[in-house]
Amino acid sequence: MTIIDWPEAERPREKLLQRGAEALTDAELLAIFLRTGTKGLTAIDLAYILLNEFSSLRNLFNASLEEFCQCKGVGPAKYVQLQAVLAMSKRYLHETLAQQDVISNPQASQQYLIQQLRDRPHEVFAVLFLDNRHQVIKFEELFHGTIDGASVYPREVVKKALEYNAAALIIAHNHPSGVAEPSLADEQITLRLREALALVDIRLLDHFIIGNGETISLAQRGIL
Repeated sequence: MTIIDWPEAERPREKLLQRGAEALTDAELLAIFLRTGTKGLTAIDLAYILLNEFSSLRNLFNASLEEFCQCKGVGPAKYVQLQAVLAMSKRYLHETLAQQDVISNPQASQQYLIQQLRDRPHEVFAVLFLDNRHQVIKFEELFHGTIDGASVYPREVVKKALEYNAAALIIAHNHPSGVAEPSLADEQITLRLREALALVDIRLLDHFIIGNGETISLAQRGIL
């Protein structure tokens, strides 16, 4: 039986239109993306196979071209489409964030930084440069490191902040280990950056440390 033969209320597309995307399972959403199945498999069947193979949507999205194409029923065209969807979602989050005061909506900035940094295999130190209304001027990755860490130079952060005429900054880095708990070095560089930025009248609003399933705010920890 093909999906078109299912009761209308159970078809993923019709279900989304009637009840919204939140009502769909991961497999149903993926089936809409896939559009069609393959010989002997519906799009839903293929979606379940992919989710079973990669264990989660997140792992599927992070798969390499080679890993993705090893699965029956998908190839380079689907991989390209998937990467395009991911890129659009990141740009959507950036546009949404750019139109807001990040202080009044801290969840938006945190979610944006999580999507940008969480799945990196090596440590990345990034900065949100903000104007005097706390709206985003620029997001930039400033330092890249090994799996164990990245060297951060306060002088370079200050230089970039002055270049963008920023009034405030939010900094973030990921822990490839997946454990978001800040190290002593994380706390020390945060305080050094705050002091360096204060010399040129720029505020450091927060430092997010992004792990696998948790993000820690050093401002909420009382370090800033």
